Amino acid sequence: MQSQLNSAFMYEVCGTIILFVAVVCVIFLVRSYRAGKAIGMDPKVLKRTITSSATFSLLPSVGILLGVIALSGSLGTPWPWLRLSVIGALHYETQVAEAAAEQTGIGRLSMENMTPRAFATIALLMSICIMWGMVLSIIFNKSYIRKLNGGSKKKADVKESSKGVKANKANKADETDETDKADEADKADKADRKGNTGFGDSAMAAMFIGLVSAYIGSYIGGFVSGNGKFTFSGDITPIVVAVVSAAVMAVFTYLSEKKHIVWLESFSIAASMLAGMIAAVFM
Repeated sequence: MQSQLNSAFMYEVCGTIILFVAVVCVIFLVRSYRAGKAIGMDPKVLKRTITSSATFSLLPSVGILLGVIALSGSLGTPWPWLRLSVIGALHYETQVAEAAAEQTGIGRLSMENMTPRAFATIALLMSICIMWGMVLSIIFNKSYIRKLNGGSKKKADVKESSKGVKANKANKADETDETDKADEADKADKADRKGNTGFGDSAMAAMFIGLVSAYIGSYIGGFVSGNGKFTFSGDITPIVVAVVSAAVMAVFTYLSEKKHIVWLESFSIAASMLAGMIAAVFM
C-alpha cells in the first residue's frame, strides 16, 4: 500500500494541481503589483512589501511542513503534500483523517492498517467536508457582508450619538434624560472599545471546542475502558500528547498576547506539534 500511495502517478497528479495553484498565485502577485503601480504606489515600497511578506510566510509554513511529515507516514507523501499546500489547515486535515480512519474500521491512522478502500474514504472526506465553506460563501456571502456592514454602521451611529450626548451633558447637566442617554452611550462606547466578538468568531470557537472535547473524551475513554470497563489500563499516550501540546500552545499564546511578543505566534503550532511528538516518543 505504501508503494501505491507514493507512486509516480500520485506525484504527477498532486504535483500538477499544486503547480496550477502556484501559477494562479504568481498571476495574482503580478496583477497586484501592477495595480499598485497604477494607483501611484512607490515601486520600492511594493518590492519591500513582497520581500517582507515572503520572508514572514516561511515561519508559519514550518507547522505545515511538520504536518506533511506526520501524515506522510500513514497517507503517503503526495496526498498530504497536496492537501496542506492548497488548503493549509493543519488541524482540519489531521482531525478529519483520524476520524475517517476510525469510521472505516482500520482503527488508528497508520500505514500498516491502510487499505485502498480506507484511503479512498479518507481522501474523499478530507476533500468534501471542507468544500462547504466555498459553496456556502457563494450562496450566503453577499447577505452576510451586508449584515456586517449594517452592524458597523450602527456602531458608528452609536459613537456619533455618544459624542453629541456628551456635549449636551456638559451644557445641560440638570436634564435627567440627557444624562441617561450619555450613560448608555458611554456603556456602548466601552463595549465597542473592548472589541465585541462577532458571531462568526464565536461559532468557530464553539465548534473547535466541541471538536477538541470529542477527541479528548475518546482519549480518556480509551484509557479508562480500552481494555475493559474501568480498568484504567488503556493507552495513555494520546492524553499525554494532548496535554503537552496544549501546555506549549498556552505558553506561546500567553507570551504573544500578554507579553506582546507577537512574532512567537508564528511558531506556536510548530512548537506544540514538536512537543507533542517528543512526548509521544518518550511514552
